[in-house]
Amino acid sequence: MNTAADTLVEVPLHAVAHGRAGDKGNRLNVSLIPYDPALYALLAEQVTAGRVHELFRHRGATGVRRYELPLIAAFNFVIDDVLEGGVNGSLNLDGHGKTNSFRLLALPVRVPARYVRSTDSLGGNP
Repeated sequence: MNTAADTLVEVPLHAVAHGRAGDKGNRLNVSLIPYDPALYALLAEQVTAGRVHELFRHRGATGVRRYELPLIAAFNFVIDDVLEGGVNGSLNLDGHGKTNSFRLLALPVRVPARYVRSTDSLGGNP
């Protein structure tokens, strides 16, 4: 029997996961960790390297690699050429790329309603 908790809802990734970002030259590392490890497989289907590349393509990203860390239910995305030269070569105010995890966390995903952490930041019910 399907319950309301099993109903798929579309939410921004930040409603079900958190992340961190950091730089390595002109390369950005973004981690993605679901709040509930049970979401790992579902997020693996939806948050692909291709989809993340498309999200950062306008910033000049030339490639994305996704590293899966199933034992800790996390992902690490390595995004090439997205930092406009990196901290020492960019006029960008965020040369380290720290705010780029928020760009990833705005990506819409479809998950069972029971996994949505909070609807406060979503502007109401999902």
